Parts: sequence; C-alpha cells; structure tokens
Amino acid sequence: MDERKWVAVLSFLLSAMFSLGVYAISPGEIDPLVYDEQLLWVSGAQGEVNTYRIPLLTFTAKGNLLAFAEARKHSSSDVGAKFIAIRRSTDKGATWSPTSFIVDDGTHPDGLSLGSVVVDEEVGSVILIYSVCFHLYLCSPSSTMMVESLDDGLSWSKPRNLSEQLGSKNFAAGPGFGIQKRYNPAKGRLVVCGHGTIEGDGVFCILSDDHGRKWYNGAALKSIPYNQKKKPQDFNPDECQPVEMMDGSIVINVRNQNNYHCRCRVVVRSHDGGLSLPIDDLYFDYTLVDPAIAAGALQKDGVLYFTNPSNEQHRINLTLRWSLTNGTSWENKAVQIWAGPSGYSCMTSLDSGSAEDRKYIFVIYEKGHKDYDETVSFAKIHLYGGF
Repeated sequence: MDERKWVAVLSFLLSAMFSLGVYAISPGEIDPLVYDEQLLWVSGAQGEVNTYRIPLLTFTAKGNLLAFAEARKHSSSDVGAKFIAIRRSTDKGATWSPTSFIVDDGTHPDGLSLGSVVVDEEVGSVILIYSVCFHLYLCSPSSTMMVESLDDGLSWSKPRNLSEQLGSKNFAAGPGFGIQKRYNPAKGRLVVCGHGTIEGDGVFCILSDDHGRKWYNGAALKSIPYNQKKKPQDFNPDECQPVEMMDGSIVINVRNQNNYHCRCRVVVRSHDGGLSLPIDDLYFDYTLVDPAIAAGALQKDGVLYFTNPSNEQHRINLTLRWSLTNGTSWENKAVQIWAGPSGYSCMTSLDSGSAEDRKYIFVIYEKGHKDYDETVSFAKIHLYGGF
C-alpha cells in the first residue's frame, strides 16, 4: 500500500473511532475550560425574594438537570422566612424552566435551611433534605425535613418531618448533594452528611437503606470542645460534601470553621458506608486554602474535582482544582471560574457512559461584583477544552 492510501485508511479509522466514541482522552490530559455560563437567579429581581443563596445542582436518573436555591424572602440573613426555588433543564443546561417554589415556610422566624439533594437511581426518585428552625431563633426544636419527587422534579411531595426517626438534634445537611452508594460496602445506601450548630457542631451523616422511607443516624465527627462555646482555632468541622470513591469509601471534604491548624480544608473518610469517620483517616489539605465556606467536590471517572473561593481570608476567586490521586495531591494547574466575589458552590456530572458526557462537569455557585450573594450562576466546564 502506498503512502497516500495508508494515510487515507488511517484517517478513515481515526474518524470512525472519534464518531463512535471509542477514543478516550486520558485523565492526564484534562485541561478544563469554562464552556458556557448563565445566571439562574439574580437577588432582588423578583418581588417575593430578596436574596438567592445556597445553590444545589444534580442530574436526575433520566438525565435532566435540577438546580435549587434558598429564596430568602426579606433579607440576606440565614434566619427568616424562605422558599426553596427550583429550575429544571432537559437539555443539559442550555435552557431552563422558569423559577418555581417547591417549599414555602410562610412567615417562620427561623425558616428553612436548604441542605442536600440525593438521587436514588434504583427507583428514580429525587430527595431533598432540609431543616427548619436550625438556628433555634425564636423557635425550637430543630427539625430535619424531606420532600421527594417521583417524576424527575416536576412535582414534589408534602414535607415530611424525619425528627421522629432521627431525633431533634440540630442537623443541617450539606449543603450540596448526598450520595447513593454505587459500590460495596452498603451498595444502594443513601448517605447525606451535614453539620450541627454553634456549640454542638461537627460532621454528622444520616443513612437510609430503603430508598428514603426510614432514616437513621450514622457517622459523627464532633467538634472539640463539644457542646461548649468555641474559641478561634478550636476544632470545629462544619459544612461538608461527601463523595464516593471507586474503592467504595466515602471521602468528605469539610469546612474548617474556626481555622483549626490551618486556613484550609479538613478531609475525613468513611470505609463502612457512612457508619463511622475514624480519626486515623482525618487530615488537613494544605493545598485547598479556604476562607471557611461550603465548597464543591465531585468524583468523575476516577478524577476528584474541587471548587471553592481559593483565598485564605475572603470569598473571592472561585477556582476549580482536580486530583488524579484521589485527593492525596492536586494538579499544579487550576482554572479560575470567577475572579470576583464568590461563595458556595456545588458540582454535578452526567454519568451516562457516552463519550460526550464524559467531557463535561457542571458547577453552580454564588457570584457577584461587589458581594458574592448578588447572583447564582451556572457554568458548564469542558474538561478537555484547552486540549
């Protein structure tokens, strides 16, 4: 075969491989690029809502995107009456439904606190865990609540109080996503992790082995001193994001509220499906500098991704990092998603197995020019966009 024919055959084969999705770019070639971005919510833009905060994002089992946020009615304060706002996308974030409100706490003086969304892929349900009266401001006790959608986020159940099963301890899920275990141990278990409040802070997980019908308390990593007033530099783990690794362990990336040991993230790991968090597996990730905030984490195709405002003092500079070593080290390069004021973030991806869906992750985050709570923005990240 002469050289021209060989080149033609080779070109045809390569073209076929690309079109069939056979070609796979290795994790070492990841070079993320912000591919598309749009604002989902603007604070103060609607008469009923003063501020949108605490964004969550997930794909459903059918491949649709759901975005959630606290819609704070009267101020930007953590306390006060709120809605839970939702927008839905059936085309992977290109277009979105109008905002609707799926929970309304009325005029509650210490309204709801949005927590975690967890998708049960085995039954196709979407579960949202949140709390009411979490701060114990003019009301008690605190309650852990749940709503559920069985039709891909189009309609939602009436709120269900889980405190009869879990007790009335203050528990704020996430904020972020809960997980359904894909690997043993405890394959199929729903795991939602969050934190306590003020004196009784720490990382706590709630678990369900029957698709959310019954919940029970799992792992606890308590603050020190526990149930006592804290001082600067006390050990005070707070808001957190669990991710399941490919070996079945659960890595939880945690807000270091009082800057114990460093201005960076705390990382803990559970090897038993969220039943325990051994202190032997706790470490401080000095690479992930942090101003004490809720951050995003995601495991996709063996790569661990992380988003936060990468600054020791201020909520600015939302940055995407990635690790090829399960978080034991991070790649030297990072992607700045937004240089200005930025706050809480959450990530998701679609694990359909297709070559196209392997290219993208999706980030929702608080974004502003003067203050980080001015808008909630949605960014589509092409993992090989700079390749």
